Amino acid sequence: MLLDVSKIEAFYGASQALFGVDLSVAEGEVVALMGRNGMGKTTTIRAICNLNPPRAGAVRLGGEDLKGRRPHHVAKLGIGLVPEGRRCFPNLTVYENLVAAARPGQWTLDRVNELFPRLKERQTQMARSLSGGEQQMLAIGRALMTNPRLLILDEATEGLAPVIRQDIWKAIRRLKADGLSILVVDKTLSELLPVADRGIILENGRSAWSGKPADLTMELQDRYLGV
Repeated sequence: MLLDVSKIEAFYGASQALFGVDLSVAEGEVVALMGRNGMGKTTTIRAICNLNPPRAGAVRLGGEDLKGRRPHHVAKLGIGLVPEGRRCFPNLTVYENLVAAARPGQWTLDRVNELFPRLKERQTQMARSLSGGEQQMLAIGRALMTNPRLLILDEATEGLAPVIRQDIWKAIRRLKADGLSILVVDKTLSELLPVADRGIILENGRSAWSGKPADLTMELQDRYLGV
């Protein structure tokens, strides 16, 4: 198993947010992390990356315990994070954003530009001048340039125009075809479920359901994901 998260608990100050969450991602697998707003999805991602280190439980990447690792060490071990809100470096150009944390590997500038041709057209533009969709492409490209073993996408297409969402999902499908392991959070089930090999649902900071997308019935969707 590439990523193995076992019974993690996380807190914000004295308030507990995660209560024994379990999840895993195998090599080459796409796993959907689902749940209503406020159920612990982003907190789980922050715990995996040690941005909010879990107080209990374990997170292992390729069998290596991530406990006590600083977030940048976790990144160097092979986790590429595309955070909610994108968080590009606004005062750097597209090119500078892409190469800032690049590491050697199959993902090069040329390959990222081929995946997202819009980025090639805007190499010299400041990131702050890009549209939201272009910034999301840039955030994904920046993560890929670290040549991660696992790509984590938090709210992959939130707030984007439909045509841009389709571009992002097309890229995710291609990354899956290339064999990249992906953990993805997104609310658009019609796009998320077809690309996922497995899904995990969180409810109130706990693992409430896991299984294949075909097993996620409408009843389960209404129970755990409905508004």
